[in-house]
Amino acid sequence: MIERFFALARRMSKPPPVVGATPASVVHAENKWRLLRYDRRPAGLAHQTPVLLVPSLINRHYVLDLMPEKSFVEWLVARGHDVYCIDWGTPSDEDRFLTFEDITDRYIGRAVRVACRLSGVDKLHMLGYCLGGTLAVIHAAVRPEHIATLTLLATPVGFHDEGLLSRWTRSRGFDVRALVDGVGNVPWQLMQSAFHLLRPTMNVAKAVSMLDRAWDDEFMDGFLALETWGNDNVSFPGACYRTYIEELYRDDALVHGRFKLGPNPVRLEDIRCPALVVTFEHDAIVPWPSAAVVMDKISSRDKHRLHLSGGHVGAVVPKKAAKGLWPAMATFWADRDARA
Repeated sequence: MIERFFALARRMSKPPPVVGATPASVVHAENKWRLLRYDRRPAGLAHQTPVLLVPSLINRHYVLDLMPEKSFVEWLVARGHDVYCIDWGTPSDEDRFLTFEDITDRYIGRAVRVACRLSGVDKLHMLGYCLGGTLAVIHAAVRPEHIATLTLLATPVGFHDEGLLSRWTRSRGFDVRALVDGVGNVPWQLMQSAFHLLRPTMNVAKAVSMLDRAWDDEFMDGFLALETWGNDNVSFPGACYRTYIEELYRDDALVHGRFKLGPNPVRLEDIRCPALVVTFEHDAIVPWPSAAVVMDKISSRDKHRLHLSGGHVGAVVPKKAAKGLWPAMATFWADRDARA
């Protein structure tokens, strides 16, 4: 055991792993958010239709570009995809008034139009991860004209599930209006604490893993990179959060056709583009029924569900994803590239 502690101490004395390292240019910036376009490889593009990645509002975008050899973005660029990603940035006090419409319609709409213009195309492949997928599916239902395909990765669509987040959020003791009125933007610490409560022994398990494998530099680099991302969270714009809780979690309005984006009704049946829905068996944050329900709601004839083992993050970022999940999504886009 003493040897393990010494090994861990030696590893922790080294520089932390570099995250989000794939070269990119900022092609649009507005308020706090930026649109990144990842630099092409010298061989150029093998696919005409670009890919737009829409990450969650409460986590940094670089989970999809975690570190070299464990980066979905790096993997896509190496295979000739033109890749864009939204970096939501860090909201300030004035952003407490940002609405769901501001983010889901105006900001994502701008990102879509800029990416299409720069790539010289009319449509793109949109991938939304977690809450980013919820934003993406709402946008695609209301603004389908530039969406070639829609990929939803661990995306909550039905919010009345048996998961703990759904139960806690719908409890009568949770006064979301008082919270937003009191703090403005909802602090990231509050949301991170809720995620930790989903698996209260997780930190102990992580500590044991670190001691057991402190000698394994490859494991430790990946572990520390993921911990860097997991502790680099951002607060949630207040007005947007209130809509998120009251209308999605509590009313389940998206599934039941009651949700509106500004004056526009959001009807999932209006989505007719090819769609890929990815769910995970052991996802404690987005239980798979919450994500899978969209398959029965959209009108796409070309729609597919990929159900995998693993959890919300652990199945997306490890090396083994490069042999299963990542090729499945890339193949889905490549097969529909000419039709876009």
